[in-house]
Amino acid sequence: MLTLDHIAVSTEALEDGAAEVEAALGVPLAPGGQHAAMGTWNRLLSLGPEEYFELIAIEPGAPGPDQPRWFDLDNFTGATRATTWICRTDNLDAALAAAPEGAGVPWDLERGDLSWRMAVPEDGKLPFGGLFPAMIQWNGPAHPAPRLPDRGVRLTALRLHSPEADALRAALAPLIDDARLQVIGSDTPRMEAVLSTPRGEVLL
Repeated sequence: MLTLDHIAVSTEALEDGAAEVEAALGVPLAPGGQHAAMGTWNRLLSLGPEEYFELIAIEPGAPGPDQPRWFDLDNFTGATRATTWICRTDNLDAALAAAPEGAGVPWDLERGDLSWRMAVPEDGKLPFGGLFPAMIQWNGPAHPAPRLPDRGVRLTALRLHSPEADALRAALAPLIDDARLQVIGSDTPRMEAVLSTPRGEVLL
């Protein structure tokens, strides 16, 4: 029902975060755009023909929504790091019905010729301390991934460290089957994205 679509790396300031990520990966990020409904903006990187990497931050001075922003960005502080994984589905309503409580309510969003529906939690916080995936349904064939220059970066593992590891595994099992996904017991929730790059393996 779900397929990994992209990973979100959060940062306090987009330009500074882009410089950090580019230095770590050894490749440039592509321009992204603004999300007027959320007051956020991003930079992008191909992870292959069907996946991508999104560096995202609150846009200074941009008005936000009447509720907390997606990816819990209103509470984000500290080092630039992977915070959210986003999975696509052909039927967002059915995916939400099968997801844990609090996975979000559908928003209709667009930027240029990109149009999508996305489940956004009303409190900005995804289940399992943010480790449950955000869910997206793209409208039509337009998708960011095939438009991006391929810099040879790929996602090789996504590690979800959770104090509720067994429950998280059980919630994900009927929804997604991806060998790169690892759920690991931990005292506090955190996410790690392992990327293969032209200069070797990088952990974000």
